[in-house]
Amino acid sequence: MTKPLNYSSDFKAALDLGRPPNIKKLFPNSKALLVSGKYIDQAMLLKTKAMTIAANGRSSFVIRGALAAAQRANAAIIIEIARSEGGTNAYCAVNLWNIARMTDAFMNELGITVPVAIHADHFGIKKPEEVEPAKTEILSLFDAGITSIAIDASHMPDDQNLLANIELSPYIPSWAGLETEVGEIKGKLGLSTDQEALFLIQGLNAHNIFPNWIALNNGTTHGIEASDKGISVELTTQIHEALSKYKVSGAQHGTSGNNSERLCEIASNTRTTKANVATALQMISWGLKVNDYGNAILDNGSFIKQKDRGVSEKMWADMMAYAETNNLTGGNVKKLNSPFESKLLAQPKKIRDRMAKDVEEFVYGLLTNVFNATDTAQFVIDEILKNQSCDPGFKTEKIESKNDWTKEKIIEKALSITTDKGLEGDFDD
Repeated sequence: MTKPLNYSSDFKAALDLGRPPNIKKLFPNSKALLVSGKYIDQAMLLKTKAMTIAANGRSSFVIRGALAAAQRANAAIIIEIARSEGGTNAYCAVNLWNIARMTDAFMNELGITVPVAIHADHFGIKKPEEVEPAKTEILSLFDAGITSIAIDASHMPDDQNLLANIELSPYIPSWAGLETEVGEIKGKLGLSTDQEALFLIQGLNAHNIFPNWIALNNGTTHGIEASDKGISVELTTQIHEALSKYKVSGAQHGTSGNNSERLCEIASNTRTTKANVATALQMISWGLKVNDYGNAILDNGSFIKQKDRGVSEKMWADMMAYAETNNLTGGNVKKLNSPFESKLLAQPKKIRDRMAKDVEEFVYGLLTNVFNATDTAQFVIDEILKNQSCDPGFKTEKIESKNDWTKEKIIEKALSITTDKGLEGDFDD
């Protein structure tokens, strides 16, 4: 029989005060401290020069491993899934409507007491016609336990990006974490500028919208990196400095192709508090050979499956056969997640455990040795007790005049922005 956890009085108080209303309604008897993304951002800023993982929970093994690592590191973290990964056309068994339930269940099962936010990443809006139906879908996400969201309308021109963010804002609870994005994430193509970022953040500020994070195209891509050029720390620093008076933090996407030294620089030299990790965790859970920062190592274009790591050898053969039949190559092997989740869960316990354990070890190393997130859990608990609320409030206040940012003036201002969104491509995750 498992010995009951000895929850501290501070933890019990934070559990009562810090869980948002949707979480309390869904999980009235839970001992999982699911919180607003605002608190996670705030904790990293309080520690200084720290960021935490936003682990893309493409499978139950990734979620379990990331949670176990956070508990070991006493770090506040984010569990997320992107709209393309887990939306209405999901390619993962984990989706935007079950990720909170899964995370809450795993936290109770594993005795996880660190604070965790549930983030809907890359809620993509690619054309103005998608804004209206998004309103209902966003409400459904918060009904399902989401505590933070990224509105990503960066595929559209700058004025339409800003206008979409403004129109969708009333459908996001005021207590929730909020991320916005400027510039599609596509490596060296269409790098973001401080002019674009200022336009978006100033326009939002004028309408009393204060994002916790802004995501940039600062030289990174999603999926498997073909080279190690990666994130431009200099560009990131420049843009964050331009935005400094608006107190918006950075959300770093596409970390899987960047070495530890560069990620340490991002944490130390920029205002980044959230680092998305997706592909690396998927590959590690499967048992593929990766380099020291989680990028899959290829042998003449083929993945290297490590013996006695990740899935069973028979399962890996089945996965590769399915991939070949369905023409899934390179980063597109991510689409193995949905058809194989149940099969992976049906493996022997020893194999299931090692899949999650390898994720745990990798995430623990990031949190403690790279991201400087150790002991940030206590910052969240302390702030909840100080605020006596699930909402820490906003980091900034209204600076810009709404009269200067009417729809007509937004369209006019956007004409003066020099921008290059780069070539079209598959940059959803």
